[in-house]
Amino acid sequence: MKAVCWMGTEKMSVETVPDPRILNPRDAIVRITSTCICGSDLHLYDGYIPTMEQGDIMGHEFMGEVMEVGSGVDQGKLKVGDRVVVPFTIACGNCFFCQHQLWSLCDNTNPNAWIAEKMMGYSPSGLFGYTHMMGGYAGGQAQYARVPCADVGPLKIPGGLPDEKVVFLSDIFPTGYMAAENCNIQQGDTVAIWGCGPVAQFAIRSAFMLGAEQVIAIDRVPERLQMARDGGAQTINFEEDSVVDVLKDVTGNRGPDSCMDAVGMEASGHSLFFATDRAKQALRIKMDRAEVLRQCIRACRKGGTVSIPGVYAGFVDNIPFGAAMNKGLTFKMGQTHMMRYMRPLLERVERGEIDPSFVISHRVPIDRAPEMYRVFRDKLDRCTKVVLDPWADGASGA
Repeated sequence: MKAVCWMGTEKMSVETVPDPRILNPRDAIVRITSTCICGSDLHLYDGYIPTMEQGDIMGHEFMGEVMEVGSGVDQGKLKVGDRVVVPFTIACGNCFFCQHQLWSLCDNTNPNAWIAEKMMGYSPSGLFGYTHMMGGYAGGQAQYARVPCADVGPLKIPGGLPDEKVVFLSDIFPTGYMAAENCNIQQGDTVAIWGCGPVAQFAIRSAFMLGAEQVIAIDRVPERLQMARDGGAQTINFEEDSVVDVLKDVTGNRGPDSCMDAVGMEASGHSLFFATDRAKQALRIKMDRAEVLRQCIRACRKGGTVSIPGVYAGFVDNIPFGAAMNKGLTFKMGQTHMMRYMRPLLERVERGEIDPSFVISHRVPIDRAPEMYRVFRDKLDRCTKVVLDPWADGASGA
């Protein structure tokens, strides 16, 4: 089959690799019909997250048709022929964390938990296509994928809904929604969101769903700012205005009720701390540029909430934690507990409350994936979201 493989920093290649096969009785094999490039994939592309190996198959946002199931899969939940969206997290369904719906913290799906434990103390769940520290699972930017614990995660999709309306249930729509939920939004709240990438776009719309009166979105890319305005947000271009000062002005000097870091480890800015971050990251002394997190802490009102869906990988410094403590801020963050949100959000799509395809700018054959990683990262050609077709142009599995 064809698959997008990581070959080194800024090096992606579409390779012919062996088709996946059932390894565990609870596995399924999915023929992938749509797959996407996620903003968090760019951290791997840029080489900022360790434990990638040459030839690793990328991707964690995908959907398709079930072609084969293992003998241990509950046929009442999943069978051959089902059309499914596959969540990016892998969860067993039985451990303490799964039983408490903390799906992205599953105890049993990361075979390389020992690596994560050395850095984090405890391991989160396994993830598709996202380093050996997170399990070393082959990803979904391919023509087929092996899906472990297949009767827990995959969500069956009814007929009549095209892929582009539901494929983002694999990650960015639930991630944006959980990030908004983590803001502890009350009716009439003001929410500030740093970043206007795909996750932030869904967070903007989710914040309104949850009762926010005002959402203020911060970025510098014109098409992303316009998409945020299309979703009802006010916008700030951080290249033109002092973000913290503007937020004080529009909130009567109180500050937003919640602030969201939807950027994460490759944030941009103009402060001395940012310059230090960038130099350390370039030298691989550290992995994260936390400029947005610092601004969120400074800008948030006293007693407010900071929500962090943006990916961080290691250790951050120069965090104004004294401000966070003395202002009594609440922090909520983490990988998305996907199975909490996929079905309720599918129902919103079915009711016509939202069409998630609004975020797509590029639909291309999988053979163009290496080029599109660069286009997406560098925000060329007004690129906001890339969907890859594994079977376009007559492509066939090896």
